[in-house]
Amino acid sequence: MTIARHNAGPRMSQAVVHGDTVYLAGQVASDPSAGVKGQTEQVLKKIDGLLATAGSSKSKLLSATVWLANMGTYDEMNAAWDAWVDPDNTPARATVEARLASPKYLVEIAIVAGR
Repeated sequence: MTIARHNAGPRMSQAVVHGDTVYLAGQVASDPSAGVKGQTEQVLKKIDGLLATAGSSKSKLLSATVWLANMGTYDEMNAAWDAWVDPDNTPARATVEARLASPKYLVEIAIVAGR
């Protein structure tokens, strides 16, 4: 099987396709001045774009890993997630609290999807 890399940089690719599986790198907000809900909305918009580039969509999500800088913001993140996720095709999901790459980031999401 071939491997296709999208938005590849020196450290990582933002999306990798192997067969009919799409792997997205962890995505963070472009404008980290927003709160958790706003950052989550930004991240989900980036995910939509990367999935489209890889020939997939949120209706084909297999799994999602969500990292929150503070688990106390779980409900805020879920407000954005619930408005975005396809209710007929929800993925397996884990949400954990973690120190992210920069304190300005409040949420990071990585996705695995089918094509």
